[in-house]
Amino acid sequence: MTAPCYAASMRTAEQWFEEYGASHRHPTNKRIHWVCVPLILCSTLGLLQSVPLAGPGPLHLGTLGAVVALAFYATLGLRLFIAMAAVLAASLGLNAAIAQVAPLWGVSAGVWLLAWVAQFYGHELEGKKPSFFKDLQFLLVGPAWVVNALLARRAAPSA
Repeated sequence: MTAPCYAASMRTAEQWFEEYGASHRHPTNKRIHWVCVPLILCSTLGLLQSVPLAGPGPLHLGTLGAVVALAFYATLGLRLFIAMAAVLAASLGLNAAIAQVAPLWGVSAGVWLLAWVAQFYGHELEGKKPSFFKDLQFLLVGPAWVVNALLARRAAPSA
């Protein structure tokens, strides 16, 4: 397997979503991803939030991770960038609230593990490997794929 070249990372959002969607067609796998991808995103940020960068407060690996993710989402267009910024901010806020009542690292680790088990079960049903085995950038594409589908549903005229 060769490393992806720089040009491969310059795909459009539609190209990313088309390729990601090719391994997410089974109805049960899609439903699992609709639930587990946001859980994995939020719990990953929760794990990162558990690592402070400079004493207590908002400066932790979670904010750094969100900034890195936003740099990728900026390449997918303004609409997705804004939507993903809102999702990441909401995730960071939810995790901060969880940290007030329970150990964030423990809750995040449990959710993260269970969500990944479910994801791999979905891919077993699908009969295809997860996309990130081909390119790690798909770990960021998955949440944007879910958000993009939600935005498309919201924009679609009611029947």
